[in-house]
Formats: sequence, structure tokens, C-alpha cells
Amino acid sequence: MNTPWLRRRALDPFVTLLKQGLSPEKLALTIALGITLGVTPVLGSTGLLCTLAALAFRLNLPAIQLVNWLVYPLQLALLVPLLRAGAHLFGRDSGDFSLSAILQLIRTDALRAIAVLWTATLHALLVWLAAGLVATGLLYVALVPVLKRVRPESQNPGETPA
Repeated sequence: MNTPWLRRRALDPFVTLLKQGLSPEKLALTIALGITLGVTPVLGSTGLLCTLAALAFRLNLPAIQLVNWLVYPLQLALLVPLLRAGAHLFGRDSGDFSLSAILQLIRTDALRAIAVLWTATLHALLVWLAAGLVATGLLYVALVPVLKRVRPESQNPGETPA
């Protein structure tokens, strides 16, 4: 049977995790934090952030890293809007915050790029943090009932259905 890519790469691993004893609440928190931390406006930081969250909340590390990996395109898509929102919120000129301009600046002068983007990134992080707190809560509340339907509460972790 030829399974579509998204089902094979995303849905099937989560169903497998449910069958391995991960509660719907823990899986919902894993997904919510994986998404939120996965779109952090600091490229290269998400793997570490997801690892720390998994350790702090006793979540499944491979599952949160899978979510982190799956939302990487979303991180790139949100980078410029978060930089612009941070600049707007703090009354700064957003200048030329486009992905191509940022990449060109990094290629031509990495030290200058760090200096130019330092404050902008801090402002974007504050916007991300505020939005991320709300998004994580909403995602968690939305995911728990869905995941409970996939694996009913009556089934104890580790118990195989008859």
C-alpha cells in the first residue's frame, strides 16, 4: 500500500507514540511545545530549546524533535514577520527585513549582520514569547480532545486493546 508522505512522516509516528504509552495530554503538550519552540525566530536554537523542554516537562524527546523538524518551514516563513512585528512594537525602523536581504547581509558581512540583527532579534523574541504563550495554550486545549479520541482514556498506557 502506497501511503501519502504526510501520513507516513507525521501522522503514523504519532499514532505509534500513542500506542507506546504516551498519554494524550503529554502528547498534546509535546506537539504544542514542539510547534511553538520550533518557530523561534533564532535559527539554530530550536533543537536545543525542544530538548530542554522535553527534559523539563518529561516529554518524549524524539516526538518533540519530530514536531520541531516538521515546522521548520514555518519557522522560516515567520522569521521576517516576527522581525517586523518586533520592530513595529518597539518603534524601530524595520528597514529591509526580507529573507533575501538578511541572507545577503550574512553572506557579505557576518559580523555586521550580528550587530544589525541583534536588537531586531531580541524584539522578535519578545513578540514570539507573547504569541507563543497563547499559541501553546490554545494548541494544547485543541489537541487533547482530538488525541483522546485517537486513544480513549480507558486504555491505560502500555495496555494493548483486546
